[in-house]
Amino acid sequence: MIKFVAAAIWVCAVAIGAVFYSFQSASAKIDGPPPPPLLGGLDYIKTDIVSVPVMRDGRIGGYFLTRLVYTAEPKELARLSVPADALLTDQVYSYVYGNPDLDFVRHETLDLDIFRAGLRDSINKRVGEDLIKEVMIEQVDFLSKEEIRDNTIRRKMQAGETAREMSKGFKEH
Repeated sequence: MIKFVAAAIWVCAVAIGAVFYSFQSASAKIDGPPPPPLLGGLDYIKTDIVSVPVMRDGRIGGYFLTRLVYTAEPKELARLSVPADALLTDQVYSYVYGNPDLDFVRHETLDLDIFRAGLRDSINKRVGEDLIKEVMIEQVDFLSKEEIRDNTIRRKMQAGETAREMSKGFKEH
């Protein structure tokens, strides 16, 4: 019985010591200097999916879809008079329309490094200073008109089949 009581006291003392030590080490981290910011304290601005119609010979040839992430200094972003995401989305449209060398139909000729650098440079030129540090591509796709049409037809056919199956189920009951 004495061994049991001594073991219980020992376990309580170890638990109290562990809690005391964890509070001491946590408060030392809070009181210490803050850790250096990751990548120099840049903000990351993530755009929604931007869909830009691609014109070929006066007709829409398809849609360029992208989701981008931009890095910029927070102080510089705060100085903007328009929201950064609106400026960035507008510049994607301007860059895609104003750059006839971009050919999304032939993927092998599309150099993503040149696309990212050109987009970054065009935004910085429009703002008049080095606002955007880096452009990262989270998603990039090109859908031709034929692919969109095929997907629409396929969805309508699937919806019709689902409706027929549901109506059969109602007739059977």
